[in-house]
Amino acid sequence: MTTVRGGTSAQPSATKRPRRPRARAAPALSPEAAHDLDLLRQMLLIRRFEERCVELYSAAAIRGFVHLYIGEEAVAVGVHQALDERDAVVSTYREHGHALARGVPADAVMAEMYGKATGCSHGRGGSMHLFDAERRFYGGNAIVGGGLPLAAGLALADRMRGEPRVTCCFFGDGAFAEGEFHETANLAALWGLPVLFVCENNLYAMGTALAREHAQTDLAMRAASYGMAAWAVDGMDVHAVEKAARGAVESIRAGNGPHFLEARTYRFRAHSMYDPDRYRSKDEIEEWRRRDPVANLTEVLREAGAVDAAALETVEHEIAEVIDHAVHAAEQAPEEPAETLLLHVTGQSQEASP
Repeated sequence: MTTVRGGTSAQPSATKRPRRPRARAAPALSPEAAHDLDLLRQMLLIRRFEERCVELYSAAAIRGFVHLYIGEEAVAVGVHQALDERDAVVSTYREHGHALARGVPADAVMAEMYGKATGCSHGRGGSMHLFDAERRFYGGNAIVGGGLPLAAGLALADRMRGEPRVTCCFFGDGAFAEGEFHETANLAALWGLPVLFVCENNLYAMGTALAREHAQTDLAMRAASYGMAAWAVDGMDVHAVEKAARGAVESIRAGNGPHFLEARTYRFRAHSMYDPDRYRSKDEIEEWRRRDPVANLTEVLREAGAVDAAALETVEHEIAEVIDHAVHAAEQAPEEPAETLLLHVTGQSQEASP
C-alpha cells in the first residue's frame, strides 16, 4: 500500500531544506516497473523519516528511547504488499517503518515522536508506542515479545467472529528467546489461528549476537517444530520478502493455520540512539551495507531503464516535502492539556479526541 502522504503544501519550518525544481514527468512505466518504483518510494519514505529522526533527536526535539529501522525497510514494505486493510498488524518498539508501511500518516507518526496531542497515540506513547486502531495497527510494544500474545488474541477474535482476516505479528530474534513466543506459537498452531509470524532476525538482541544466545540459530526450523509452515527469506531483498509474504498470507486465508517467516536482515544503526554500538565490527556493518535494500532496488530500476536521475530526484523531492510537512506540523501541534491526562487510562475513562 502506498504510504507517501501529506501533500505538497508544506509550510516553512526550522528544519525545511532547499528545494530543487521538479523534474519533467517520466514516460509511462510497465506495471512491474511501476510496482517496483512504489516499493522504492515506500522504503525511501521510511529511510528518510528515520534519518530525520536522528537529526531531531540530536537536536533534543525528540526525547526518550528511539529505535531506528534503517536497513530493515524491505521487511516492512515487502510484508505489507500481502496484507490489506482488513488485516491487523502488531509490532515492536522498532515500529516506525511498520507504521508508515501500514499507511499511518507521517504527520501522525512524527507528532507522536514529539509527544504532541495530534500524534497517533495522542502524544501518550512516543517512539515505542505508535497505535492506530482505524488502520488496525495495534502497536508499538516496549516489552520484548509483548505483542505476540496480543496477536494471538486478535486472531482468535477474528476467528470467533467469522472474519476472514490475518493478523501479522512482527518481532525480533531476541523475542524468540522469550516464553511469549513459544506459548503463542503453540496455541496458534494448536488452534489453527490465522497469524503470520514475522521474525526480523537482525542478528543482535540489543547487543547480544544470535549465536551467543541461541544454540540453534536456524529460527525457521525451530518454529516449524510447532507444526506450522516456516521458512527463512532474504530480508534485504524486498522482492523476496513480498513473494514469501504473499504465499504465506494466501495459505493462511485458505485455512492452513499460522505461518512463520524468518526475515534475515540487519540494522545499520545501533540498537537505539543511546547505544554506543561496540559489540560488532565496522567491517561487518559495511559488509551488510553492500546489501542495502534501498540502494539495490534503485540499481535494479536504473538497469531496467525504469528510472533516471531526474525521476529519482522527483521521488526524493516528494518524500522530503512529506517529511518537512510532518516536522512543521509536529512543531506547531499542541501539547495535551493537563486536564485530559486521565483519559484512556482505564476502561471506564471517558473517550475523547485531542
